[in-house]
Amino acid sequence: MSSSTPLVSLCQQATFIKSASLVTQCPPDIGLEVAFAGRSNAGKSSALNTLTHARLARTSKTPGRTQLINFFRLDDERRLVDLPGYGYAKVPLELKAHWQQHLDAYLTGRHSLAGLVLVMDLRHPLSDFDCMMLEWARKSGIPAHVLLSKADKLAYGAAKNELLKVQARMRKELRSDATVQLFSSPKRQGVEQAHEVLAGWLFPPEAEAGQEELES
Repeated sequence: MSSSTPLVSLCQQATFIKSASLVTQCPPDIGLEVAFAGRSNAGKSSALNTLTHARLARTSKTPGRTQLINFFRLDDERRLVDLPGYGYAKVPLELKAHWQQHLDAYLTGRHSLAGLVLVMDLRHPLSDFDCMMLEWARKSGIPAHVLLSKADKLAYGAAKNELLKVQARMRKELRSDATVQLFSSPKRQGVEQAHEVLAGWLFPPEAEAGQEELES
């Protein structure tokens, strides 16, 4: 990441914009944003907080508490998005259907979506939801990056083996070209690597080249 793409500094200054229960309530669809998705117990909010050095995303011991699409400002042109957790939430089926409907609408209709970070528990990767999200990203041409969270729960060798298994399955069974890494919020493992991926999406080389031409 070059000095002209101060992502880390922006992440440290990230601020909450708004929450939306409907796509029509989302901020204007301009600039670039990266969305974070994952099952309710995968550590998605913790990962988002770790990457921003701030307690932006609400964490809870009760899975499924993130029931809205939450937007966080990096600067006037860039945002991070915390999508509703999916899976273990003890909520009425009608509410789950509501989440699914508007999550689909966001993913398929948001033009500013530059990339998807999918958070999986390393010990329980590639759930049906995870596979569905990877399939959607592949078909939509949206770049995806997988954070295998809670890597500190396994010894390094075991964690590395799980990483290789996930990579192999993603390529062979899901035909996914998403990138994947180990990640631990408590140990801050994999933070720099994740920042590099985010920087590539939020500060694309073609945009930087265009800016340099304007300034020359």
